[in-house]
Amino acid sequence: MNAPFQTPADPHDAPLWDLTDLYASREDPRIEADLERARALVAELNALQGRLAAARAEPGLLGERLDRAVTLYEQASDVLGGLGAYAFLAASTNRNDAAAQGFEATIREKGTTIAASTIWVTLEINQLEEAEIDAALKAAPAPGRWRPWLRRVRAMKPHELSHELETFLAERGPISAQWPRLFDETLAAMKVKAGNDELTLSEALNRLSDPKSARRQAAAEGLNEALGARAGTMALVLNTVAADKALEDRWRGFNRPADSRHLANEVDGEAVDAMAEAVAEAYPRLSHRYYALKARALGKAKLEQWDRNAPLETTAPRGFDWGQGRELVLESFADLGDEFAERARGFFDRPWIDGKARPGKQSGAYAHPVTADRHPYVFLNWMGERRDVLTLAHELGHGVHQTLAAGQGSLLADTPLTLAETASIFAEGLTFDRLLKTAPAAERRGLLAGRIEDGLNTVVRQIAFHRFETRFHDERAAGELPVERINQIWLEEMGGSLGPAVTLNDGYEHWWAYVSHFVHAPFYVYAYAFGDLLVAALMETRAKDPAGFTPLYRELLAGGGSKSYVEALAPFGLNPRDPAFWTIGTKRLERLVDQFEATF
Repeated sequence: MNAPFQTPADPHDAPLWDLTDLYASREDPRIEADLERARALVAELNALQGRLAAARAEPGLLGERLDRAVTLYEQASDVLGGLGAYAFLAASTNRNDAAAQGFEATIREKGTTIAASTIWVTLEINQLEEAEIDAALKAAPAPGRWRPWLRRVRAMKPHELSHELETFLAERGPISAQWPRLFDETLAAMKVKAGNDELTLSEALNRLSDPKSARRQAAAEGLNEALGARAGTMALVLNTVAADKALEDRWRGFNRPADSRHLANEVDGEAVDAMAEAVAEAYPRLSHRYYALKARALGKAKLEQWDRNAPLETTAPRGFDWGQGRELVLESFADLGDEFAERARGFFDRPWIDGKARPGKQSGAYAHPVTADRHPYVFLNWMGERRDVLTLAHELGHGVHQTLAAGQGSLLADTPLTLAETASIFAEGLTFDRLLKTAPAAERRGLLAGRIEDGLNTVVRQIAFHRFETRFHDERAAGELPVERINQIWLEEMGGSLGPAVTLNDGYEHWWAYVSHFVHAPFYVYAYAFGDLLVAALMETRAKDPAGFTPLYRELLAGGGSKSYVEALAPFGLNPRDPAFWTIGTKRLERLVDQFEATF
């Protein structure tokens, strides 16, 4: 699984993507042409400045001007979004290339400079009264399609600043983004010593699932050393990102560090707190209980932390070449209907996936939507293991979701995080069900363990991350936190989530330093738990009527961000504002632990 990197030799190896659908290279003349096109669209948009407020007493005219302004705003966003996506996608596969990183930063800066002059759009919309906007949308039918976007803009009204300050914050954005860049480049350049091997971060994390305990331990100890050596730098990055966020939050009037994320997700902070508390309350019945059972299965009194994702079998688990993974995932998508399978197949038939792990490529996986008038790209580091098959399904779930929602246009296709993980986790669940169904009997216990661990990693672990992040930001408000205090908070939250059956070995205290979401997207992580529990409720609904479920599910995905998560779930008879909603998912996971215990 961790052999030296080689160039793909046949269709069964993980592919490389081709970004020429965007631009041929960093020297492509279309890049400068598109920058100029964005400037022209923005100039046309800016000619409308002041004309929205001027038409507030004329509903028909205001409606026409609103439609024109938001249309130009989206068109300019599409051009700049395509440029930014190309720069990011190219840089993420080669974090060791200084030219690629510099190009990404330059495009970000140029795009921000162009877009900064459009700050007035949302500010002027929010100068209007609610009744004036309602009258305009009724008087002119065309702008009615923007109602969901306008709702999100209006939600930000209490937290908006002056035009000058909003412009300043926008122009400062690329500078603030250099901290995540430092984080990414530090991890991409990191080498992990594991026995006689020198591993990338992705390879080292992958080796924690190796069937041989000595290899897992060597990888974990190598990560301890490598992350510990960089903990000071990562603590500086984390402290600075948190301080930067706190400064903006204070000016905007957000009371808690997570409030801005909750607003963007169109979810009440109290609902997220309730979910987090429900999961934490279930720790003993879920993770504590499971890891005690796993220790028993492995013949141990307690698990070392590097045994947490260890396979139950001591022989090498079943591997998957790229072709096998592809077919298994496509068959799983077909369980929802031919359209879902065909949309997923398009990513394989066209060079829209970069799956091959290689030096300099950043760790992790993502699906980038680019813009609604382009197509998405999928990124992962394929090692040929079961988890990689599920990761492929997860990211293709995002990709299919993005293609379905594209018809909404970029401003409305973008979903709040409360719905963003729905399709990905659902696809992952369908793929696991197929893996379990097709596995030899001897593998099923191990697969069941793997599914439970995936659930624990998505729900329990992410809530532990959220609680760590919340405590860190709360304490950071009083001043910079030293590495030692960050380590302590990490060990307390992770220890609480894992339970007494897992030993947190010396060196594990530094492992917060590789979690990219803490730096790239503060308070994102709870969305994974939110999405997993939401999907559990959807899967329970599907089990009752698979045929009737599919069209409703397609409509949910195709709606993009045009509906709130409460509105989107109403056709399924689900109410996420009911506290009992969250127990559907925890009980589903608890039943899997019951099944695992029954195998003893």
